Parts: sequence; C-alpha cells; structure tokens
Amino acid sequence: MGLRELKRERTRRLISDKAFELFTDHGFGRTTVEQIAAAAEVGPSTLYRYFPTKETLVLEFVEDCLLGAVAWFREQPEVELPDGLQSVIERVLDQLESNPDRVRAVFDLAAQTASVSAHLNEMTWRFRNELTDELVRRLAGNDPQDVEFTAALAAGIAMNIIETVVRIWVENPDDTEVKELARRAMTLLRGGGIPLPAVAVR
Repeated sequence: MGLRELKRERTRRLISDKAFELFTDHGFGRTTVEQIAAAAEVGPSTLYRYFPTKETLVLEFVEDCLLGAVAWFREQPEVELPDGLQSVIERVLDQLESNPDRVRAVFDLAAQTASVSAHLNEMTWRFRNELTDELVRRLAGNDPQDVEFTAALAAGIAMNIIETVVRIWVENPDDTEVKELARRAMTLLRGGGIPLPAVAVR
C-alpha cells in the first residue's frame, strides 16, 4: 500500500471510529454528519466521499469482515466444499472477534434503527451472493443450474452459521467461544447433522 492509500485508509478509519463514538454517546438519529465530520477534523464533503450515508458508517467494519473474507477466499487454492466454507466462516469470525465492542454496537444500532437493520440485511445478502459466485466458479457439475443452486445453499449455510454464532456471542460474551461454536456447526455439517449438498470440486 502506497503512502497516499495509507493516508486514505487512516482517514477512513478515523471517521468511522469518531462516528461510532458519537453514535454510542448520543444515538444514531441524534448524531449529524456535520458532528461526525467535525470530530474527525474533516469537511462534510470529505466524509461523504468515504461514506455516502450514515448507515455505511455503522456497517463499514462488518462489511470489511464479510466481503474481505470472500476476497481472501478467491485467492485460496481449490478445496473441498466443507473445507472452503469453514475457512470463510473462520476468517469472518476472526475479524469480528478482533473488535467485539464494534460488533455489539452494530447489533444494538440495528435493533434500534430500521435503516441500519435494512442495510445490514442488504450486506449479508451481498456476502451470500458474492460467496455463491465464487463457489459456482469452484464447483464441478454437468448442470449449471444445479451447481448454482448448490453454491447458493452452501453460501446461505455459511451466513447462517456466522449470524448464529455472532448472535450467541453478543448475548453471552463471557461464556461463548466463537471458534468452538463455529467448529461445532461444521462438525454437524460434515456429520450430516445439518444437510450439506455434496458436489465435487473441479
């Protein structure tokens, strides 16, 4: 990453962090873009270049975790479907677990604010669609429709595991081992406790 890109990333992170501080202290609805820009010492127009809406400010961290995991998966070698799903799930959870306060704040804001909840739902569907596309590329089969169906089911299972594990973790932060829950879910998948389509990789 060059110096210019590094500076942009630092500015983006500063804006996001200041926004969360204000959302936590004053509430999402009562915090203005102008207040966030002032706290981050940038102009409103600069803020909008990084984050077109307040909702994107809330969800930036989660979006990076979800879509970053898919981008990472695209660069990995071919693996069996369950192994691929587990690697993506654990990648997402590793990133989310690195900032538990931010994750809990996102859940709180989504519960309180309809627009944040709607954007979070859109983001999870984008994750599922992008993971589906990558799995379609990796899966082998004579029927393209069947391959896409299988890939979509698998991507949905991955998202469901992530959502379930994170919800339990948010509700019971002191008694939950995130990775252990994810591994238990994958054990159920591999053992047939949760149905997983079996399609050979190329």
